[in-house]
Amino acid sequence: MKLTRCLLRPKASEVLTAYLTQCNEPPWTSYFVMLKDVKNDQWGMANFNWTLESGTNYQILRATCFPFIKYHCSKKQLEDLTIENTFFNFLKIVNLGLPMFFYGLAGICLIKHTEWVVMPNGHKVPIYFLYPEDKGSNY
Repeated sequence: MKLTRCLLRPKASEVLTAYLTQCNEPPWTSYFVMLKDVKNDQWGMANFNWTLESGTNYQILRATCFPFIKYHCSKKQLEDLTIENTFFNFLKIVNLGLPMFFYGLAGICLIKHTEWVVMPNGHKVPIYFLYPEDKGSNY
């Protein structure tokens, strides 16, 4: 059973794409997804562009904060984020990942809202928020 569940887990990048599409490409969003629910295929990516099939680009701030992956997504123009990505990864290493670990522990206590991302294969993945978001809001 555990092996089957592991094989069925979608990639974190697939959940990201599905959620942004499911919400009609909001101006921004910020959510947590549990590491146990996805395959972490964006390891080492802290600040990067994510372009949907529609051509809409998002700048993503991403951090692994055990037991979650935290995503902050802002609809923006495509930019070279190599320097920013390197800088954020450097900060994580210098700090031994401790701030992210404590952020994950705080998330366990602060998360108040859950939504479900429906994947193309029908599989549902829970994602978590500190509070319900207004999907069309600019702020």
